[in-house]
Parts: sequence; structure tokens; C-alpha cells
Amino acid sequence: MVDINKGKRKLSKSGADMKGVALDQIALELFDVPQEVMNAALIEAQDKEVPLGEILIEKKILNGTQVAELWSAHLGIDFVDSVDVDAIPDSLLSAIPISFAKQNRLLPIALKPDDSVVVVCANPLLLESEEELRMAFGKDIQLSTASFETVLTAINSAYDRSMRQAETAVAELEGEEGDLRGGLEDEVVDLLDLESDDEAPIIRLVNSLLSQAVKDGASDIHLEPYERELLVRFRVDGVLYEIIRPPKRFQNSIISRVKIMAGLNIAEKRLPQDGRIRLKVAGKDFDIRVSSVPTTHGERIVMRLLDRSSAMRDLADIGFSNYNLTKMDSLIHAAHGIILVTGPTGSGKTSTLYACLSKINKPDLNILTIEDPVEYQLKGVGQVQVNAKINLSFASGLRSFLRQDPDVIMVGEIRDRETAEIAIQASLTGHLVFSTIHTNDAPGAVTRLVDMHVEPFLVASSLLAVLAQRLVRTICPNCRESYAASDEELSEIGLSTKDVKILYRGKGCDACQHTGYRGRLGIFELMEINDDVRAAIMNNSDATTIKNKARQHGMKTLREDGALKVIAGLTTVAEVTRVTREDEASMDALAVV
Repeated sequence: MVDINKGKRKLSKSGADMKGVALDQIALELFDVPQEVMNAALIEAQDKEVPLGEILIEKKILNGTQVAELWSAHLGIDFVDSVDVDAIPDSLLSAIPISFAKQNRLLPIALKPDDSVVVVCANPLLLESEEELRMAFGKDIQLSTASFETVLTAINSAYDRSMRQAETAVAELEGEEGDLRGGLEDEVVDLLDLESDDEAPIIRLVNSLLSQAVKDGASDIHLEPYERELLVRFRVDGVLYEIIRPPKRFQNSIISRVKIMAGLNIAEKRLPQDGRIRLKVAGKDFDIRVSSVPTTHGERIVMRLLDRSSAMRDLADIGFSNYNLTKMDSLIHAAHGIILVTGPTGSGKTSTLYACLSKINKPDLNILTIEDPVEYQLKGVGQVQVNAKINLSFASGLRSFLRQDPDVIMVGEIRDRETAEIAIQASLTGHLVFSTIHTNDAPGAVTRLVDMHVEPFLVASSLLAVLAQRLVRTICPNCRESYAASDEELSEIGLSTKDVKILYRGKGCDACQHTGYRGRLGIFELMEINDDVRAAIMNNSDATTIKNKARQHGMKTLREDGALKVIAGLTTVAEVTRVTREDEASMDALAVV
């Protein structure tokens, strides 16, 4: 148990209870800060819409510890000058993800005898997160306060413990004799519960990996068997990172544990299998898609994590420039036609479509979707999941939708001619259709439809726009620094030092796991089907011709849009070039923006 009174000091010089006393009076009594100085800081904090504590520290009026003491006296809550992270119960850490803790500058540190949770926070005046904490823990919250440095250090140390637990589980495996299956075949029912008390090393290892993946914001977990080792990697912000290397001899046990959780046949090791795990981690509901394929050195498992409770992102928040945002807002309110989103797997296509649907979702519209799988729940929208076992495909679902009096239809993906033709017929009969298709750029979507043997005149008459997109990692705001741009670097995105002098990068810090990046946003290529582009499609022109026509009417390529975000200091040249393919024709024609 953490002693929340450890290091607590008598804050009032007079010894009087100062709860509710005005901040300027407390600052004057405790720290001899003149009232006019404190009032000026209050006004500046309100004008800039930033926490008062940040202004006090920035102006060197108070230090971090003194700010925490100020909140303690004003609110009548405990002041903590140190946190024993090893005494924090695992159940408290698993209830909230590290991203939530860092964003709100708080950490649960103890469970009181009355079943309330003690939470230390750097800014207790920002109480918006208190209700979320109460829901996450299902318990009352007792706030205490500490300096930002103390809270951040405690957060990093506490959440790092989960990975140490995974490493400990691996160490335990190293010391075990024989084949530890953790009772996988004998006690299947018990093992299906992630909260099971069974502490077998295999189970603890898998549970630790799932928990750590959630806290790190990983989108995928890879279990990769090789000749002499088993490698575990996480994909965070689109990039794979090695996590641990469990002993090779326990490979089958670890993979069997995952397969049982996903409802797969553990006896079948020769054929690919797909399954799903639904569980609650860090207080959030996750849908984990599990894919198993046989390789020469054993079954390879990839788990994709989908946060079913995550908030829907708005179109304005995913990276659209003002120009593209205005265009998209107009397109998604059209009465009929097809809007396609294209890009490789993991480029955020589905999130963009959901943002579009969320924007236009109103009681007077009947919106239906058919997806594989249903990744987010949309209130007021009829969502259907593809099921190959009963022959419920995109095409059959879409055909049924036309008898449901829809206004807007979303098809998860156009994979074949049948689906494409039904979508086109739906758009021509007065429906607005959203879908995705796999191509490298926006013009390529047109030629892909033609390659599916869809008539060019049908494509030209039904298509409203094609949006190609990629996700680039954004520079970590905690360690962002500027540096002088060079012509050699800028030439990779078609710019020079005549256009921009200063670029930005991340130095690397604990908040971004020393990568220099944290989070992602989209770069986009929006091709609106105007008369010139429509004529090119009708003439069965190639993708290059169609692209040139679109660029003449203001279309920005993926790399050009990426260049805008480099100039804005949101990402780096290296990141834009990493996710965009080389296109010499596009580069030669690149206009300085």
C-alpha cells in the first residue's frame, strides 16, 4: 500500500485550513507571491486557455512542487512528494492506458480500505477526467496532488513494470523443465478468461503482451517463429518494434494459448486459420482479429487490436488540408454517386469512411453498411458483417440493401466485378455509396475498376471522387526541435531552401519511446471527377493521363500533401518519403506550395 501522507508537509504558515481560500491569498501566504502577480498569471492562463500551473512555472513564479502545494492547500487534498510505484496494485494500472495517464497527468496509486481509489494528479483543477476514472475503476476517486515531474516519472516507471513482468515470465519459462503447456488442453474453460487467477508462466506472458500492446498503442502483435527463436514484435504508429524473444521450446505452448483464446483449432497446424478474441484491457473493450498461417518453422500469428470503445475522429482531425476538407465536405453531402477511398492495408481508409458517415449521420437519413469486420459502432446506422460461412458477401449484402430503402450505403471493400457493378447501379439509382479499393494512388482506382471489366462509361457517370491516403507518424510534441533545412533533404519532396528554411524533428524522449514520433495523421490525394477527368475515363485513358488531368484542376499528390505537413512542422521529410512511392512524373511536375 502506498503511503499517501509520505512527505506531506504543513502547508499553511498559520496552520489554518486553507481549503476554498482564493488562490492569490494562498500564494501570498505560502510563497510570498504578490497578489497582482498571481492575478496577472490567472488572466494570462484564461487568455491562452492553458493550465494556470503551466503559466506559473513558465514565468518562474513558482516551481512544480510549489504549484502542487498550492492546489493541495486550495482544494484541501493531500500533497505527495514521492510515489512508490512498486506498491501500486497491477489492477489499478491495467484499468487505464498509459496514453490516458500521460494526457491527463495522473496515476492511480492506492486502493483505500473503503474501496476508493487514490489518484495523484499534476493538475486537479482539470476535473473532466474524474468521471472517466470513476467509470474505469467502478469506484469512488480520492484525488491527491504532486508536481508534474513526480507524476510523469511515476507513470513511466509504473507502466514499464508490465514489460518487466513479461520479461520475468520469459525468465520463468527459461527455468522450467519440460514442455509447459500451462494446462492448455486440460483446463480450456478456465483459460478463456483473461482475468483468470491461473498464474502459469505461459498465460502470464500472453496476458502481459496483450496489456503492454494496449498501453503502447500498438495496432498489431506479431508472433514470428524462426529456425532457432520465436520473435514477438509490436506495430506502433505503423512501424514494427521487437519486444521480446521467448524460448524457442515454448513456441507451441504460446501459440496454442493464443489459438484457444481466439477459438481456433489447436490441433490443425497445416492450414491458415482466422479467429477473434474479445476482451477488456485497461478498462476498454477490444476486438482482436487473429490470423494464423503455417510456415516452415511453425505457425505465425498476427493479432490486430481494434478498440471498440474509441472515440470517432472528425474529418477535421485526421489531417485534411483546408482545401481538401472543403472539397470532402461538399462531396459527402451529395445526393448520389460513389466516393472511393484507396490505399494499402493499415492506411486508415476505414477510419476516414467512418468519419464521413459520422459527419452526415442524421435522423432523416437511412444509412446501411456492410463490413469485414464491423470495427466501430455507429449510433443510428445499420451495420452488417460479412460472413463467408453463410455466403453473406459484400455483393449479396449490397444487393439486399437496395430493398431496404437506403439513402447512404457503405461497402467495406470492392473486390470483384459483381460488387463494383451493384455499387454503380446503386449510385445511378439515387444512392450515395462509400467504399474502399486497393490501389497505390487515386487515378489507379479508375483503371482498377476497368480491369474488373466494369464499362468505362459506368465508372465515369457514377464516380464522384477518389481519395488516396497514407498515414505518417507525427513529431513528438515533447521533444520537438527545429533545425536548418538542406537542399538535399528537401529535394526528396520537391522543395528547396528557397521555399523553406527551417524543419522540425523529434530528439527522442520517454514519451515517444525515444523514436521522435508519437501518433499519426493522414496525407491525402483527392481526385474529384470533373468534366476533363470524366472524358479521360470515357476514352479509357491510362492512370498517368487521368492524373495529369486531375492535377491541372488543383489535385495535390500524396507527396505534395505530405510536403505541406513537413512545412507545418507536423512530420518529417523521411517519414513522407517512407510512405509515398516514387513517382518521377509527379516529382518533375511538383509545384512549390
